[in-house]
Amino acid sequence: MDKSEVPVAHPPMANGPAMTTAQYSPEYTDHNSTQMATARDRIAGFAAGLASGATKLFVGHPFDTVKIRCQVEGGNGRFKGPLDCLISTVRKEGPRALYKGASIPLVGWAVMDAVQLGSLSNYRLFLQGSDKSHKLSHFEHGLAGLGAGWTVALVATPVEMIKMRLQMQYAVGAERKYRGPIDVARYLTKRYGVFGVWHGLPATMSQRSFFFFLWGSYDVYSEWLRSLRGSASFPFVVKSGSSSAVEDRSLPEKLVNFLAGGMAANTFWTFCYPVDVVKNRYMTQGDDNPISFRKMFRHVYRSEGIPGFFRGFVPSFIRSFPTNASAIFVWESTVRLIKNDGKH
Repeated sequence: MDKSEVPVAHPPMANGPAMTTAQYSPEYTDHNSTQMATARDRIAGFAAGLASGATKLFVGHPFDTVKIRCQVEGGNGRFKGPLDCLISTVRKEGPRALYKGASIPLVGWAVMDAVQLGSLSNYRLFLQGSDKSHKLSHFEHGLAGLGAGWTVALVATPVEMIKMRLQMQYAVGAERKYRGPIDVARYLTKRYGVFGVWHGLPATMSQRSFFFFLWGSYDVYSEWLRSLRGSASFPFVVKSGSSSAVEDRSLPEKLVNFLAGGMAANTFWTFCYPVDVVKNRYMTQGDDNPISFRKMFRHVYRSEGIPGFFRGFVPSFIRSFPTNASAIFVWESTVRLIKNDGKH
């Protein structure tokens, strides 16, 4: 969700992002009929993912810079905490420093979300046997998320490797080690060979495995939110079937997408954050005597204990809700536009 990265089993999401709200809603869906996937269903997720990725960049990159710096500096680094990191960065390097390394994610996150959400759509369709009327279980949504996570890791690794190296560059002017993304890529290729920008692929695949929890929980939250109805008395939202429930006052589908996406992103980061810390330390360590991804776990524990695995957790947790909720909202709206659903 970084990356993350996240994203988006609401109507479109519950039975595959290719479904429209109208198709999934009880009053429209005929579970006894077969709705075979079309070519547009298979490509809509990829195209809409481009817009989702761009949204993530503009909303979330400043939080990401603070998170990366807190994670990599560790407990003995130059910052007392996330707020100190934010203030120090802006004071010493200017507000634009919060968007260091953003040029690569501007393209990279758009491509990553296109790959992630497009592959997620197709993994769901595969599990459905290409029948969109078949409802997937929470576990199956998690499996589709796992497959999407491993797939997008191929794109995410070079993007994150270059982005983090630039984010961790504190020098300015002539003292900089890297002049920009191309310079980083050139250095990694020279240092590690033609596949140098994929140096951290196993670590990225390990972290992206937690997309199982992201997309599995998204389905759980979406189902729960759709079961709520308006009520005339406090707390004004109750479960369907309650005595005070107004059955025709369900939550708008776009609000369900937004809230479920934010909560699923928070769930994802809660589970995967320790692995994310180790991954980022591994990918940004010095190149002279690097240690393996597995040994980095031991190094973090021995040097900082359990708290070391949660450095930068607060900005990451705060960032994950608005960033991913916004990205999902844009993604779903774009899918409907592409499918000409008429409910943009």
